[in-house]
Amino acid sequence: MHNAQYKEEIFIKVTGIICEYNPFHNGHFHHIQETKKNGATHIVAVMSGNFVQRGDIAIMNKLDRAKLAVKSGADLVIEIPAAYCLAPAEIYASGAVYLLNSLGVVDEISFGSECGDIAKLANALHFADTAIKENMNDIRELMEKGYTYPRALTSIVTRYSEEAGDIILEPNNILAVEYMRAMNKYSPDMGVFTVKRKSVPHDGKFSEDGFASASYIREQLEKGVETIERYTTSLWSNAIKTASSKGELADINRLERIILYRLRTINPEEISDICDIAPGMDKRIYNARMSGSLDELEFTVKSKNYTMSRIRRALLNILIGIKKDDIKILPPYIRILASNERGLDILSEIKNKATLPYGTSLAKLAEISPDAERFTEIEERASDIYGLALCKIQSAQKDYRSKFAIDLD
Repeated sequence: MHNAQYKEEIFIKVTGIICEYNPFHNGHFHHIQETKKNGATHIVAVMSGNFVQRGDIAIMNKLDRAKLAVKSGADLVIEIPAAYCLAPAEIYASGAVYLLNSLGVVDEISFGSECGDIAKLANALHFADTAIKENMNDIRELMEKGYTYPRALTSIVTRYSEEAGDIILEPNNILAVEYMRAMNKYSPDMGVFTVKRKSVPHDGKFSEDGFASASYIREQLEKGVETIERYTTSLWSNAIKTASSKGELADINRLERIILYRLRTINPEEISDICDIAPGMDKRIYNARMSGSLDELEFTVKSKNYTMSRIRRALLNILIGIKKDDIKILPPYIRILASNERGLDILSEIKNKATLPYGTSLAKLAEISPDAERFTEIEERASDIYGLALCKIQSAQKDYRSKFAIDLD
């Protein structure tokens, strides 16, 4: 199946999509449809779990989102480990690409971008790599003046190419560039395809022609679940309504007290060992530990050098206990969350081709190796904490009791 082969005289092309679906919206549906128009016959979605890369909590749990994803155009859903979900963009991208390549059957990766042009994205990647290699001291100097790393990098890239600098200003373009960098490392022979983002920007605070960003939809949910119907499919809007009625929608603010408790009981050495915490940031977090609210805590830690997403990732990493050493380990297994009939076809193909162990049971995956045991430990803790962020608190160890979802409709 790799590199789009013929199987039993039927053309097979497996495409990977890296996603969060938090929640799935019309832009995601458009992306899947355009990917299929480009020749994809089978789609593997490698999806963030209960926590997401922007430093937030997913509004619906990963198992429900995976089940909905295979009813919405994906055929097989595998999970990005929590340690990689709450990491910087380059780490998140590398983990996702590594997992897709490890299946042994994925022919291309498809992603959305503001740019919509692979050649321009590749050019931006080239200049970004050049800037990092040749001007790292200049980047550090800009950061010392208060620039965030993305802003400092963009400033240096613009010296080489204004177009490349403009491209990496956009959030989906940044992720696209990171996916392509990871592909150069882990899957250089894999195809790449991008779909131009429709109408509204990432994190846009408005809607247009039925399209809205996931962040806008999440904000609208605060006004009531009926407000989101025009921005997603009826399948997802009905599922969100049901989850809301059962008290199963999550909100990071419900974790406020345990985040504050964790910070009040931690020592500076522990903080400095946590993933995505740079020198100096550990002291700011420790000095803010007596804050009286999550907002006050974030405001106290905030500086020109750190984006709010990075601060929130740091706080969630502290809460879950994800350490710097954890993201030095490449994902040690492939965890399968959901599938339809075409997804089962993919699973039958990977038996002799996957380069990582795979399975559905967290308990069985933990037995593979010490690294796998560590990753499942993080996953269990993340899911248990997620259960406290729901309107109706969920019992612990649900991740170990969860079952693989197969949709045969």
